[in-house]
Amino acid sequence: MDALIIAAGYGSRLRDISDSKPLTPIAGIPLLELGVRQARAAGAAKVVVVTGHEAERLEAGLPALAQRAGIEVVAARVADWSKPNGWSVIAGAERIAGNYLLMMSDHIFSGSILTRLARQGGADRGVTLAIDRRCDNPLVDPDDATWVRLDGRGFIAAIGKTIAPYDAVDCGAFLATPELADAIRAAIAEGKAGSLSEGMQKLADAGRAATMDVGQAWWLDVDDPRAHALAETQAPAELPEIYGA
Repeated sequence: MDALIIAAGYGSRLRDISDSKPLTPIAGIPLLELGVRQARAAGAAKVVVVTGHEAERLEAGLPALAQRAGIEVVAARVADWSKPNGWSVIAGAERIAGNYLLMMSDHIFSGSILTRLARQGGADRGVTLAIDRRCDNPLVDPDDATWVRLDGRGFIAAIGKTIAPYDAVDCGAFLATPELADAIRAAIAEGKAGSLSEGMQKLADAGRAATMDVGQAWWLDVDDPRAHALAETQAPAELPEIYGA
């Protein structure tokens, strides 16, 4: 199993802290490196990093990152980083055969989340999304969250930032099969912009989008200065396998 980390965006809400979101340090370790180390701990044999904004700078640092993390790290550059994130999934998935962990470079997780997620594959699904049923989780920014409505099986019925009602929040970690990139392509062919959520909705409509509840496990979307401050104080204790706490 490989891992795919999306690191192509601009990261406008963190610009006052860092001029590159993937390279933003969390207690001394860049976000991208945290993701790579977490993917390795979850069993990934290789990490594909999708680059876009400041691609040359990110790509130049990948060999040293791979050496520090002890895992192969390769780049896949998306042609237009200003397009929605589904285009990055397509670009990265072309470098991977089979199933893969899909992660956003600005999300960090308790190690148990990715380890459990890596074991969630099955013939009944094209993707499995880590979800948090704690819709009032104080670490979640409700104005930026992607929400999930579930069906009777616990599979996704609807997903998006503006859906209502909803049952859970998208944690930003997936166990994907090749069906996910195909679904994004199908959404684009129908005239959609090409977001990851649009591809997920295609799979949901086909009954192929499963979920995994993270329970009480810790995770954080480091998307703005508030979340960055929380990460700086909480990550060392929540990620002892990386920080040695």
